[in-house]
Amino acid sequence: MGYLFTSESVSEGHPDKVADQISDALLDEFLRQDQESKVAAETLVTTGLVVLSGEVKTNGYVPVQKIARKVIDRIGYTKSEYMFDSGSCGVISAIHEQSEDINRGVERADEENQGAGDQGMMFGYACTETEDYMPSPLHLSHVLLIELAAIRRENKEMTYLRPDSKSQVTMEYDDNNKPVRVHTIVISTQHDEFDEETAMLEKIKKDVQEILIPRVKSKLGEAEAPLIDDNYILHVNPTGKFVIGGPHGDTGLTGRKIIVDTYGGKGAHGGGAFSGKDSSKVDRSAAYAARHIAKNMVAAGVAEEVLVQVAYAIGVAEPVGLFINTYGSANTKLSDGEIAEKISAIFDLRPAAIVKRFGLKNPIFEPTAAYGHVGRKPYSQKVIIKQNGQEVEKEVEFFTWEKLDYVDQIKSAFEL
Repeated sequence: MGYLFTSESVSEGHPDKVADQISDALLDEFLRQDQESKVAAETLVTTGLVVLSGEVKTNGYVPVQKIARKVIDRIGYTKSEYMFDSGSCGVISAIHEQSEDINRGVERADEENQGAGDQGMMFGYACTETEDYMPSPLHLSHVLLIELAAIRRENKEMTYLRPDSKSQVTMEYDDNNKPVRVHTIVISTQHDEFDEETAMLEKIKKDVQEILIPRVKSKLGEAEAPLIDDNYILHVNPTGKFVIGGPHGDTGLTGRKIIVDTYGGKGAHGGGAFSGKDSSKVDRSAAYAARHIAKNMVAAGVAEEVLVQVAYAIGVAEPVGLFINTYGSANTKLSDGEIAEKISAIFDLRPAAIVKRFGLKNPIFEPTAAYGHVGRKPYSQKVIIKQNGQEVEKEVEFFTWEKLDYVDQIKSAFEL
């Protein structure tokens, strides 16, 4: 007998994601000014107010109010009726200097032996369910909201949409842990006022069925699109009216959507959030490295499903441990422990090596703060950074930890 598994996503207009995006936009701006910046930026958003806090060590200057407002404007909170808008919300900054006690364990004369910014364990996961080696329920949840946001911005159909929304997908799996079909889709979306509530509910549900779902199916790969057949259960705004939303409806905080940010409940999570943290914080950089390992292992054919755990002690460069679980899906006779030994010989997991491998001193983090830090397409883009007091244009790579650049090495090591 098969089983059901559910994952959710939230849009860029969800209050917690608004906070994440502001925190990462601040991080990017500090890195543009000074690539050696150490940043732990936390954001709170509520009715008409943004509170910025955290610790920073930098030689740059960042106009934090301007950055926060720019993010809020981009997301779409631009009307006073939302009770939270980019032009009129208050922005309070309580950002202060990083603790010297932390800094002394992280920065070293020998950069390669830079210590981990904190203790803890980080996880990476990959599987063969989608073309991006992600769990299918989470991937579909993200795509639903990406398309809903695109429809909102186009403003040609579903013109009543507001920025805040959530999705949830329940997938039916067979006995071999393969996705068979979408069982249930839940969409909750903020909207403008309607004259009559029953007509509102019928209109939004009809538009989701006839506009959103077909657009989503057109964006899916050949294996995924057929999973959405004509028999799925659909719940749209199950509580009814959803006019009050965003930071006016719920207070948002950085780091409260760590499962949405990663694997939708599949695999495991070490508990550390990502947004607002520079790459010396292994909560972020080592989680990206673990995903990179898992994805390349699955792409190389080592296993159908892989979980990678790496753990650190604060101020110590070498990880205290590397664990790999292939869930019995390995295509080799080696044990998971033996696989971990081979993998540790291929990948340098010291923090400085991770930062260098993925270019994590570049201002590349704001795009990660909505719709997942993993499972994204790598791309290059020109950005402006400050070098020797001058602004220069530099081409940088985004989502580098999603590159399949170690597949050949892994195949060679495992004789695949």
